[in-house]
Amino acid sequence: MADNDLIIRLETKEDERAVENLIRESFWNVYRPGCSEHYVIHMLRNDPAFVKELDFVMEKEGRLIGQNMFMKTVIEGDDGKEVPVLTMGPICITPELKRKGYGKKLLDYSLEKAAELGFGAVLFEGNIGFYGNSGFTYARKFGIRYHDLPEGEDDSFFLCRELIPGYLDGVTGVYQTPMGYYVSDSDVEEFDKNFPPKVKQKLPGQLFG
Repeated sequence: MADNDLIIRLETKEDERAVENLIRESFWNVYRPGCSEHYVIHMLRNDPAFVKELDFVMEKEGRLIGQNMFMKTVIEGDDGKEVPVLTMGPICITPELKRKGYGKKLLDYSLEKAAELGFGAVLFEGNIGFYGNSGFTYARKFGIRYHDLPEGEDDSFFLCRELIPGYLDGVTGVYQTPMGYYVSDSDVEEFDKNFPPKVKQKLPGQLFG
């Protein structure tokens, strides 16, 4: 895809450290003091569930400004069957270009390519205010529950979009986050030493301490 000076393409090996730095800059102090997302993607690239054909970067005037990637996972159906689905992220746009439409362009392109590859649905944790503009809705509307979330707890963060219409018809069950997303704080701290020092701050609105 090209839009004047905008290009979306697959990530290359040469992009990896620049992408990790971009993610670090984008997520730093957003959900917690510091961040772990740059280490998460570093680890996920070697995970068997990682979808290399859906590992995208966005460039503007030759500069890396965004990225998105997908992982294979499953819904454990109430009928005992596993339903293959995708999960997504981290997805980010460089901080100074957020809220200018670049994120939606990257997201919509990524979802289109995932559909072309035959994947049936994407489930992940996100803000309906943004992702609803790209066809996502609450996963509960499909009868899908978030693992480890007690009944009655707020599940408005848990979103779903069918890529194949009707793919989740008749499916009820529990979504499983790929284990690769779970990393230890000590491993994150060690990995972060490879990047320029940044100050961690505890800020209002962070989800984790």
